[in-house]
Amino acid sequence: MDAPWLSADEEQAWRAFRRLLVALPARIGRDLAHDSGLSPADYEVLSTLSEKPDRRWALKDLAAKMEWSRSRLSHHAARMQARGLIDKEPDPQDARGCILHLTDVGYRVLAEAAPHHVVSVRSRFLDQVSSDELAMLRKLSTRIADLPD
Repeated sequence: MDAPWLSADEEQAWRAFRRLLVALPARIGRDLAHDSGLSPADYEVLSTLSEKPDRRWALKDLAAKMEWSRSRLSHHAARMQARGLIDKEPDPQDARGCILHLTDVGYRVLAEAAPHHVVSVRSRFLDQVSSDELAMLRKLSTRIADLPD
C-alpha cells in the first residue's frame, strides 16, 4: 500500500494529540477514583442518567453514546447495580433490552463526586487553555467527532 506519510509537523501534532488522549483521561480518571471511588465509565453512566427524564435511559442508547457494545455496557451496569448505583428495568420497546435507572443512592454518589470532578477538569484542562483556544478546540472536536464511521 502506498500510504501518504505524515510530514514532520503532522507527525508531531499527531503524537502530541495521542499523548493527550492518554494522559488527560488517565489523570482525570485517577482524580475521580481517588475522590469518589468512581471510574470514568461509572461517572459517564451516572451523569448521563441524571440528565434524562425520570433518570432513565435505554441501555442500547447509552451504549451508542458511549460507543460501547450493548454487552459491555450490560456487564458494567450489572456491577453498578450490585453497588446500588443503578437499577435495570425491562424495556417495553425492546424485549432483549433494558432501561437503566439512576437510583437515589447513585444520584447522591454523583452529587458528591461532581464538585471534585469539576475541580479536576478545570485544573487539568480548562485552566490550561485560553477562551479562544477553547472555542477552537470545541469546533475541532465537534467536527472530528461528528465524522461518519
